[in-house]
Amino acid sequence: MTAMIAIFDSGYGGLTVLKPIMELLPEYDYLYLGDNARAPYGNHSKENIKKFSEEAVEYLFKQGATLIIFACNTASAVALRSIQEKYLKGKNEKDRKILGVLIPVAEEVVKVTKTKKVAIVGTKATINSKSYDEEIKKLDPSIKITSASCPLLVPFIEEGWHKKPEAISVLKKYLRSLKTHNPDTLILGCTHYPLMGKNFKRIMGKQTKVLSSGKIVAKSLKDYLARHPEIESKLSKKGKRKFLTTDDPDKFKKFTQKNFGMKIQATPIQLSREVCL
Repeated sequence: MTAMIAIFDSGYGGLTVLKPIMELLPEYDYLYLGDNARAPYGNHSKENIKKFSEEAVEYLFKQGATLIIFACNTASAVALRSIQEKYLKGKNEKDRKILGVLIPVAEEVVKVTKTKKVAIVGTKATINSKSYDEEIKKLDPSIKITSASCPLLVPFIEEGWHKKPEAISVLKKYLRSLKTHNPDTLILGCTHYPLMGKNFKRIMGKQTKVLSSGKIVAKSLKDYLARHPEIESKLSKKGKRKFLTTDDPDKFKKFTQKNFGMKIQATPIQLSREVCL
């Protein structure tokens, strides 16, 4: 079976990670899964986020993925650790790997901040988890962190409304309090947010560097594969790409072409629709 690199996200956001990865490492085979039908994950309970993430992981392993990247910040923050403990035990530990995005971004933040004032935006679940705060503080306890959840942005983006005045107006309100702290670095703690990246930069001003995870994770993955030849050597390198969505494949195809310039075919799949009450 083909050993693919899989990118998992709650919807379209992970494409902001997949694209720079494919540009930096074009030779590998990639499998993308967007759980658009249940986006955004950030508005769900921890139990459901873990359940959704487990379903995605099981599906991707069955499809031949051997290395899965949780592009979704919410899944990385809430579910990654427990899923790694569950699925990477015993004989599976050598053959399977599951990586997140938080640690590479935290490492980059510590490198680039000069004033040690950092702001984070993300979904409710990501912000409430304090996962970014913890990873950054491990590396540099002196960094001061402020954060804001932006629950309406992912729905705007998933519907393709992120360039509308209403979305930009909401974004301004979310960033208003963060600006008063004068951060020199802003983490876009959701893979969807780079699709509004220009507006984040314009609203925050030139004094604030806006970091998104795409290029950071791509470089981190390249370094990871170089350090782990036992994993890299097993990955298939035919340049194949496959896209899966739990929602409308035509909508997925159009969104991807319009916003990322990629002409693709998307295959509809169904993960369990049950939720924890």
